[in-house]
Amino acid sequence: MDMNGQNRADIKQGIVVNIVQKQDQTTNKLTTGIVKDILTNSAKHPHGIKVRLTDGTVGRVKEILNR
Repeated sequence: MDMNGQNRADIKQGIVVNIVQKQDQTTNKLTTGIVKDILTNSAKHPHGIKVRLTDGTVGRVKEILNR
């Protein structure tokens, strides 16, 4: 199973993920945090499901660190 953050079903509130923020897309700098809200409505997204972390940071999930 590929845990690359492209499937909305894999992402739940409270899991730890690495996201890439909009301004970091060119450098692929990752930010680690806990999912607070899932912002993408579609079941899949090729660049990762967009989430808001508990600290308010918004970005697309690149890696799921725990479930």
